[in-house]
Amino acid sequence: MITVGLDIGGTKILGALVEEDGTILTRGRRDTPAQDPAGIVAAAADLTAELAADHDVAGAGVAVAGFLDRARERVLFAPNVAWRDEPLRARLADLVGLPVVLENDANAATWGEFVHGTAAEANDLLFLTIGTGVGGGIVTDGALLRGAFGVGAEVGHIRVVPDGRLCGCGVHGCLEQYASGTALLRSARRLVDSGAPEAAVLTEMCGGDPSALTGQDITAAAMEKDPASIGLIAELGRWIGAGAASLTAVLDPEIILIGGGVSTAGDLLLEPAREAFAENITGRGFRPYGTMLFAGLLDDAGVMGAAALAREAGRR
Repeated sequence: MITVGLDIGGTKILGALVEEDGTILTRGRRDTPAQDPAGIVAAAADLTAELAADHDVAGAGVAVAGFLDRARERVLFAPNVAWRDEPLRARLADLVGLPVVLENDANAATWGEFVHGTAAEANDLLFLTIGTGVGGGIVTDGALLRGAFGVGAEVGHIRVVPDGRLCGCGVHGCLEQYASGTALLRSARRLVDSGAPEAAVLTEMCGGDPSALTGQDITAAAMEKDPASIGLIAELGRWIGAGAASLTAVLDPEIILIGGGVSTAGDLLLEPAREAFAENITGRGFRPYGTMLFAGLLDDAGVMGAAALAREAGRR
């Protein structure tokens, strides 16, 4: 069974035609007209038609960066796209003439890793995607956790520091304020701005302008053994590990996956994360706990997960 997977974000729509075993036959991309809901649907439909041409396609799965209703019919809200209670599934299905399945983008990426990626042999999965914020998803006993109202698994918004930094969600002390790429950049830019001698390498990389520093700069400097950059990435890893330990106390996952651009830091991030995870796990020393690994599908996770969900819906 061949299905289309789409991943609609605030700047681009990625698409792929995916076979049963996860083989990607062809890919496509469109820009997202983020402030034009009808334009987004039209662009998604056009990309679907391009991908499905000359193939017997069973359906389309669509990963969306926003909150969905429980029925997976409507986008209730999207922070970077002008969707407000948008009946996306029906509108897209009418245009493409195929069955359409909607899923939150982080959930779709989680499902992609669960079906075709690093967690393909697991039954229980915690997936943390580290980017501008902290997203992710949860699979428990082989099923995606969506919650009573369809907006569950917001793993980046567990509270790790009472009265801590104000998060964009309106709450203080969320995990993503400490364990995200944004948090890494904030710490690095503060170090450069301080003029401290240990910031010399990063200062040179950004030409003395902290605002010009990027996450890639920090990773590159760490790979070249800059002690300050290694320390910044290790700090990020410790926050990720501590957050994963708190979530594990509730979920008890078999595998904890870390995804996002931070995976390029390799063991410089993963080892501190594993250490902090082990140090903060409840019942430490008297219980088994899951393995922490990097995700494997990278940017393909969302489209592959969406395509897999469409394939499974077609069998019901």
